[in-house]
Amino acid sequence: MKEAFLKFERWTTGAAMIAACLMMVVAASLGVFQIVTRFILEQPAEWSEILIRISLIWMVFLGIPAAFRYGAMVSVDVLYRWSPPKLRRVLDWVVCIAALTLIGIIIWWGWDYAQRGSVQSMAGLESISMFWAYLAMPVGGVFCVFGIVGNLLQPIRMELETAQ
Repeated sequence: MKEAFLKFERWTTGAAMIAACLMMVVAASLGVFQIVTRFILEQPAEWSEILIRISLIWMVFLGIPAAFRYGAMVSVDVLYRWSPPKLRRVLDWVVCIAALTLIGIIIWWGWDYAQRGSVQSMAGLESISMFWAYLAMPVGGVFCVFGIVGNLLQPIRMELETAQ
């Protein structure tokens, strides 16, 4: 059961990270496009600015699960290093419960926010609902749950001194 979950978690975290990287490519490409159209062609494309913002929001919320998985989001390094092994496991559980509580709130309110935003349209892209922009919060939050639990089941700690 544990191995099956960890395999699924590796897949979901990897998929979220690939999607986050694609969103960064989209944002960078649209940024170059916007510079060319605005300063070289002197015909700015208003729609590219909102898409850059939305792709950056999606990039962040899809990149957070990998940070949770590798223990980079919640750091209690000093306390963890000074603690005996049994207390370290208690700290792992405390951090996991706190992170899941925070992510649960983000999922809950993010979904509510996305639903409320469904009546709004994007500036410059009037035919597309803001629902799709706000959906990044609950979708990223769901991916985070897998990363947080995966880090509890199989902790990965990248020490600053040994990471190169």
